Amino acid sequence: KTSLFMLLLTLFINNEWHESCSGRKIPVYNPATGKLLSEVEEADPVKVESARVALQLGSPWRSMVASNRGQLLTKLADLVERDWLLLATLEGLDSGKVFLMAYFVDLMATIKTLRYYCGWAHKIHGKTTPVDGEYLTYTRHEPIGVCGQIIPWNFPVMMFAWKIAPALCLALCFCVQAGFPPGGVNVVPGYGQTAGCAISHHMDIDKIAFTGSTAVSICWETYPESNLKRVTLELGRKNPNIVFADCDLEQAHSGLFFNQGQCCLAGSRVFVEEPIYEEFVHRSVEKARSKVLGNPLLQGVDQGPQIMDLIESEKNKRATLECEGSACGQQGLFIQPTVFSNVTDSMRIAKEEIFGPVQQIMCFRSIHEVIQRANATYYGLAAGVFTIDKALTVSSALQAGMVCFVFASCSGNADKTICLDSSPTGDIVVFDYGGNSLILMSL
Repeated sequence: KTSLFMLLLTLFINNEWHESCSGRKIPVYNPATGKLLSEVEEADPVKVESARVALQLGSPWRSMVASNRGQLLTKLADLVERDWLLLATLEGLDSGKVFLMAYFVDLMATIKTLRYYCGWAHKIHGKTTPVDGEYLTYTRHEPIGVCGQIIPWNFPVMMFAWKIAPALCLALCFCVQAGFPPGGVNVVPGYGQTAGCAISHHMDIDKIAFTGSTAVSICWETYPESNLKRVTLELGRKNPNIVFADCDLEQAHSGLFFNQGQCCLAGSRVFVEEPIYEEFVHRSVEKARSKVLGNPLLQGVDQGPQIMDLIESEKNKRATLECEGSACGQQGLFIQPTVFSNVTDSMRIAKEEIFGPVQQIMCFRSIHEVIQRANATYYGLAAGVFTIDKALTVSSALQAGMVCFVFASCSGNADKTICLDSSPTGDIVVFDYGGNSLILMSL
């Protein structure tokens, strides 16, 4: 009898488990040890086609009563909550994420996202419009159709929920024990040049949602020309964190090291006001050196494994390497938390996304100066402002889809944690599509 774990390594199409047509598999390694964890069936264009034809207009999923779709999302949330511990453990093994992060951030946000969207299933409706004459005119919101949704590796379960929940509540399908009708959810793991290319070029896939690197997005921009499918991209970024002299320094250090720096909202460009610059650098070095590296499933570990290649590029240049900046240990993919000071805007580490625990600290002297420097980037997802009385002034001038304020210290208070599971997010500037601007305040 095939175990559930073995089934999870296959493709999920039309509520059935499938092996790949080619027989190829994707090796999955534990980044903490370098050892092979498992091999997952690799989807190819043939299987992508099978996933696409799994749902047709008039199918039970598309014709299901809206409130029933909400109930199914609620059941899915219940099942995720039931297996909370198992899923958090798998996240740690697969991505190197610290277990407590996976448990209290990834899985909690996944459950909240599913529960949030289950309430929307029967609240999407149109309008009646008064017109001249004896006519009845009304609008009706229709699903776009089949969505190809591609998720990243840093928050895989949470991003999976972010993408499927709104689609399922609207009766879309995309390329389960919860009881969803066949074809509504299809999972086809594969590589970009095969499965990804097949999804992007498919004439009967109506929308693409992609979270990943900017380099890949340039290729994606040429794909929609096949049928002018809609595209939503959430890409690379270089978010500014602006630290004013009137802020709480303890709170200002957490912006970069969250999730080991592997987060789209990470404040990797840290601008610190001149009067507190030296003290901030000193405290940053202390914070970085206090991080405990190791097996992400063990208690007391702050940082698991990751891969980066930009640290060496600045070691012999003008930036000052304050601490670490090298590989750690003989096994796994561990990088010591790294702090650079005396960084200038033209340096590579100040312009390119590193996606790791590498803090670049830059000095500024005036509000006008720091706003200009913070906006001097091709990216525009988020920004952070640490201050007591300058937040509104600075936020209105920042070119970012999301601005997070911290007026005073809220460290140690879990109730003050900002959760984005039901909040809108947005992007401004080049390389990012979609969303509304959002201002978050932590009081």
